[in-house]
Amino acid sequence: MEFFHNPQIDWMGKKKYFITVSVILLVVGITSIILHRGLAYGIDFRGGTLVYVKFAHKPEIDGIRRQLDRENLHRATLVTYDAGSKNEIMIGLDMRTTARQNALDAGKQDIVKALNNLYGTAPTGKLDFNNANPSQIADRLIVDDPLHLAGKGVEVAQNTYVQMAEAMVHFRTTPPREGLVADFGELVEVAGVNNQVVSDLKNNFYLSQFSVFNTQIVGPKVGAKLREQAMYVVLAGLAAMLLYVWFRFELVFGVAAIIATFHDVVITLGIFSILNKDISLTVIAAFLTLIGYSMNDTIVTFDRIRENMHLNKRENFRDLVNRSINQVLSRTILTSGLTFIAVLALYLFGGEVIHGFSLVLVVGVIIGTYSSFAIASPLVLAWEDRARKSTLGSSKMSVASPAAPLRPKAKERPVKKVPAGVRR
Repeated sequence: MEFFHNPQIDWMGKKKYFITVSVILLVVGITSIILHRGLAYGIDFRGGTLVYVKFAHKPEIDGIRRQLDRENLHRATLVTYDAGSKNEIMIGLDMRTTARQNALDAGKQDIVKALNNLYGTAPTGKLDFNNANPSQIADRLIVDDPLHLAGKGVEVAQNTYVQMAEAMVHFRTTPPREGLVADFGELVEVAGVNNQVVSDLKNNFYLSQFSVFNTQIVGPKVGAKLREQAMYVVLAGLAAMLLYVWFRFELVFGVAAIIATFHDVVITLGIFSILNKDISLTVIAAFLTLIGYSMNDTIVTFDRIRENMHLNKRENFRDLVNRSINQVLSRTILTSGLTFIAVLALYLFGGEVIHGFSLVLVVGVIIGTYSSFAIASPLVLAWEDRARKSTLGSSKMSVASPAAPLRPKAKERPVKKVPAGVRR
């Protein structure tokens, strides 16, 4: 399929405009990063509290986010955890929110309080069984003594109720409940629990619509280590691609492709800084996808340039580059256009969870396609012009040139000597 039949666009004649646009975008983005004193990192990189919550019904992510904002728990990260049918989400609070009074796990209590206010506060005098620990359950049972064990001794009663409380919590956390008991009647399956114990639990506890089944702390040192590793991953990807393009084409093509890809990454980071979006592990994954996509589009253009170089050795290199870009123009519009529609739909309808990931791809498809003909190709042309001028200068001054053209000059045909007396 071709959108254009034999286009004759002078891309290299507009390279100054392309470079000007790129410089403006780079300056604006870098300025924004400097003014914001760096990029905004997610909890994965800056550290914080990760609270894993299971709900009795499908949680409303947007409603939970608004409630957390009302509780002054801003910039919270909400991610669907495991399969959607399990109704589990991960709520993350950054280190600045959870570090008050040097108690990092305070974020857990803040989240539980916010969810209680959203799903209904506890009845007066009752504890939430789904979020109670064994000691809280045992204390209530010891006071009420539903099994009438006081006559056997205080120590016997305490040990019995402590073991029973631990067994009930273990029952609550194992599949298929995984932290959430829907009815107190389920507890009769626990050894030693009878109707009297269940009745006492109903009087002292209530069953909330959610349960915190795991809490993790990501310290600032761990976050800094993850940032360092993420940077190494990106640099390693760029280095591997440089070696590949160098092996398949020439070094100048590899350098041009890496510069264009680096240009794409910096501009995208600048847009993230302007929009004040967090850089998380999923965003890093999106950047690696962006690098691969941009490099692939650049290699397609370079491959056509190399093919035309072998077929038309005498053609002006600038005209050859223009013709190569025009030849792959329909392919570029088709593939990039369809990819852009897909990632745009992901950005608009994918939800907050993958918002950062899809934003990188939306920007990356545009910038990556643009850089393949507006940055990478002009760099190759600039190298060829420099090499040609250097070669011409060295031939005049009889000095070896430091740079060689991308392709050798066409060999001149030897002139045949004609014997004397023979007409040509």
